[in-house]
Amino acid sequence: MSPAAGRPHLVLASASPRRRELLAGLGLAVAVRPAAVDERLLPGEEAAAHVERLAREKAEAVAAAGELVVAADTVVTLDGEVLGKPADAADARAMLRRLQGREHRVLSGVAVRDAGAGRTAAEVEVSRVRLAPLSEREIDWYVATGEPLDKAGAYGVQGRAALFVAGIEGSWSNVVGLPLALLYRLVAELGHDLL
Repeated sequence: MSPAAGRPHLVLASASPRRRELLAGLGLAVAVRPAAVDERLLPGEEAAAHVERLAREKAEAVAAAGELVVAADTVVTLDGEVLGKPADAADARAMLRRLQGREHRVLSGVAVRDAGAGRTAAEVEVSRVRLAPLSEREIDWYVATGEPLDKAGAYGVQGRAALFVAGIEGSWSNVVGLPLALLYRLVAELGHDLL
């Protein structure tokens, strides 16, 4: 895919269909080149440092001259604990039981790498989300859809879980996995324009 006149050639260092859809919704043509990095939390690493480190590592792993690489990593935190993607349906149920009726935080680290200039701009976006109280029937129904299994915190605000999201404070696109206003700012910081 060739970039529009004046726009840099964008590469998304992620296999996430949600991130690709968010960029496509802006009319941006992107090449998808997922980065293979170890996503484990380091001992003593806080959530914000974790997502920013992973976003930077992903961007640097796939960067090539002439490209602007966009990378992100998203986690959910509750009571200071990082909730990543559930291991299985039972883990998804356990996460949803913990999150239901409460507020939690969604953190996304975003990194934009200008390989030609050898520069990276990165930052972390934080949103607060409140899920409504959920019955066991609602949790079982949602887990049975399969939707929670590949999502941090075991839910997707842009999918069926929208039925249960009582409120969001902050960036909606951050909760999906890529805060677009932050991305726009980071690209501009590197001297490029997405318009």
